[in-house]
Amino acid sequence: MGTRKKVHAYVRVKPSDEFAYEMISFGEDNKSIDIHIKKDIRKGIVNNQQTDWSFKLDGVLHDASQDYVYETVAKEVVAQALNGYNGTIMCYGQTGAGKTYTMTGSNENYKHRGILPRALQQVFRMIEERPTHSITVRVSYLEIYNENLFDLLSTLPYVGNSDIPMSILESPQGIFVKGLSVHMASREEDAFSLLFEGDTNRIIASHTMNKNSSRSHCIFTIYIETHSRNLSDEKYITSKINLVDLAGSERLGKTGSEGQIMKEATYINKSLSFLEQAIIALGDRKREHVPFRQCKLTHALKDSLGGNCNMVIVANVYGDATQLDETLSSLRFASRSKLITTEPAINERYDAERKVKNLEKELILLKQELAIHDSLANRAMVTYDPMDEIQIAEINSQVRRYLDGSLEEIDIINLRQIQEVFNQFKVVLSQQEQEVEANLRRKYTLINKNDFEAINAVQKAGLVDVEGNTVGEVDGHGFGLGLAPFSAKPGKKGKVRKSIKEIPGTLPKKEAPLSPGSAKDMESLPTSRTQLISSSKEADVKDTPSRDREPSSSEHVASDSPKEDSRTTRPGTPPPKPSAFEEFKNERGSEINRIFKQNKTILNDRRKKAGETSQRINSIKKEIDTTKEALDIQKNFREEQGEYENKGQMIIDEEEFLLILKLKELKKQYRGEYQELRDLKAEIQYCQHLVDQCRQRLLTEFDIWYNESFLIPEDMQVSLKAKNSIKLGLLPLSKLTSLAEDDEDKFGQLQTEVLPEYPDSVSFHNAKMKLDQKQNYNKTMANFQNKKPSLVPPVLKEKSPSEYNLP
Repeated sequence: MGTRKKVHAYVRVKPSDEFAYEMISFGEDNKSIDIHIKKDIRKGIVNNQQTDWSFKLDGVLHDASQDYVYETVAKEVVAQALNGYNGTIMCYGQTGAGKTYTMTGSNENYKHRGILPRALQQVFRMIEERPTHSITVRVSYLEIYNENLFDLLSTLPYVGNSDIPMSILESPQGIFVKGLSVHMASREEDAFSLLFEGDTNRIIASHTMNKNSSRSHCIFTIYIETHSRNLSDEKYITSKINLVDLAGSERLGKTGSEGQIMKEATYINKSLSFLEQAIIALGDRKREHVPFRQCKLTHALKDSLGGNCNMVIVANVYGDATQLDETLSSLRFASRSKLITTEPAINERYDAERKVKNLEKELILLKQELAIHDSLANRAMVTYDPMDEIQIAEINSQVRRYLDGSLEEIDIINLRQIQEVFNQFKVVLSQQEQEVEANLRRKYTLINKNDFEAINAVQKAGLVDVEGNTVGEVDGHGFGLGLAPFSAKPGKKGKVRKSIKEIPGTLPKKEAPLSPGSAKDMESLPTSRTQLISSSKEADVKDTPSRDREPSSSEHVASDSPKEDSRTTRPGTPPPKPSAFEEFKNERGSEINRIFKQNKTILNDRRKKAGETSQRINSIKKEIDTTKEALDIQKNFREEQGEYENKGQMIIDEEEFLLILKLKELKKQYRGEYQELRDLKAEIQYCQHLVDQCRQRLLTEFDIWYNESFLIPEDMQVSLKAKNSIKLGLLPLSKLTSLAEDDEDKFGQLQTEVLPEYPDSVSFHNAKMKLDQKQNYNKTMANFQNKKPSLVPPVLKEKSPSEYNLP
């Protein structure tokens, strides 16, 4: 575990023209704040009213820039996160005191960005400085509104809607929110895009104290996973940074909130009250129970409040005399939080795949070292690999000869051989017990001593002695021997041989051994993997030039023959998609459809061959079982008649020898067919992947063709054609952007004005520009749908293959 350390608490005073200098003063070390108020004369000259307060904190941020705030508050926490330590930064305070400005800042002005975007920038800067490590960054954005959990990134197109409500769960790894989407951010620009997307979905409202008041608590989490690029290093570290922007506490008498805003304020004040109770309980070492589950906020921050993390709290306060009561409340919260101790430690994990590979390498080295020691000790024949069937059979033979007395001792080679010798002793003992019991059951009727009904029947038949014991009781083992009838005699040799010959599937004595390839299908495969790949690539090459040539050819036809242009007039209403899809497959999508059918034919052929191979494997398995049964009968017959040995080797007859040869050949054939089935399954999986790719491309191309042919208005196409920036025939409806604004010109102007002063702001402004483009696109489409609702459907959903009559 890590060393215990205190929570760091800072106070940031909001700048104001009406700052109460006579009431609020700061210490010379800039780490304390003193508040003095005059006594209320109306309460009398002698009263116990407190007039002075002094708070010791880790820093007072007054008239501080965003750069200074981040350097003081968050930089060290973020740097430690790259080393495997969790971190939490929380902004607390009254509504309108500047919490969101401190945490998020202004998206319009790069200079005024807050802690959150600066933390993202620092993470990616530090990743660039560590080329020896592979670092993965993921982010999530959680909102707690009226004690309900919401995913602020659920509006992204690739995040599926879920009807299951979100919930907070606990695991040995910590707290996590079920249903919260976590998104990969491979670049700084991607992380900013996710941040801006979530900020646009936050719930805000206006009241007398704050024009844009946050009505919910938000937690932006950065997940960091660091792997060494050295493949032999199986350890990796994980960490997360929770950046918490709390909603502000409100006094309804000052804000004048009513209706829904008053309801929201009630939930906000209630959750902040529970948060303060949890802070007080954590600061009291005598308290054993901390009420984390009183509200969703404290439950979600359970492992951040006093857990395994570096924690920093920023209390945002007013400097006005009219807000002095709320300022005192926020300062008390900050001073209480300093009593909390955390125990940050590095979060180390082990990569299971790398660990297995390292163990395999170590095993190989140890085997080599043992081989060297055996060589020096003149033990060159020792092997340390697992024993095969032949070695186990040899040990079994040695054990049997040792028990018979023909072998005086068993030579010890290694530990694995000793273990197998004891195991074979158990096998031989178990077989002898089964043989004894089987012989007794063939000759006699066995009666269990606990079966009283059977004993009474035997007593009535007079098969017991005077003392009531069964005749021939054997060593107290719990069973007795009755009288064997005269008809119960051991079978003769001829009968046994006759029963063996009646078993189907056995070989006659003169039958030749089977050939290895007698049952294999020798037909060659119609198409190899390389041909499948080349066919798919050929489709891509053929399809692209045809689409590029389409606009020029259409323009030429339109200029030469105006009659032909009139024949391609768009219908008044879009045709049904199934019929349009058939037309598309015969015209523009014919090449993709041809490749799709060809790959599907190859896939069906592979499946058919796999089915035939499976049937052959099943028939071989049945024949193996039949041969094993016949071999067991032959073996039992040999053991009953007595075994013959010559110089320590077992002598068997010709029929048993032929059965052994047949069983060996069948096993070899079974392994060959099974390997062929595995290869066919790999081919089927690859062909299925190609078929799915062709199907997806066919549907995608059809959606593009259908949208531009029947849904995009003609006047919009004329405008796009006049711009000469997008070719007709290559414009999907989802990529349609606003024509009223040129974002490229706007970004070019931004580069000339802002980038010389802030060269690191490219990712920030790129993400902001993409967000503006998306908002402009949504506005344009909303206005467009209001004007022409019959041409553009409100939602374009991806259709399933069944709706297009795909095979």
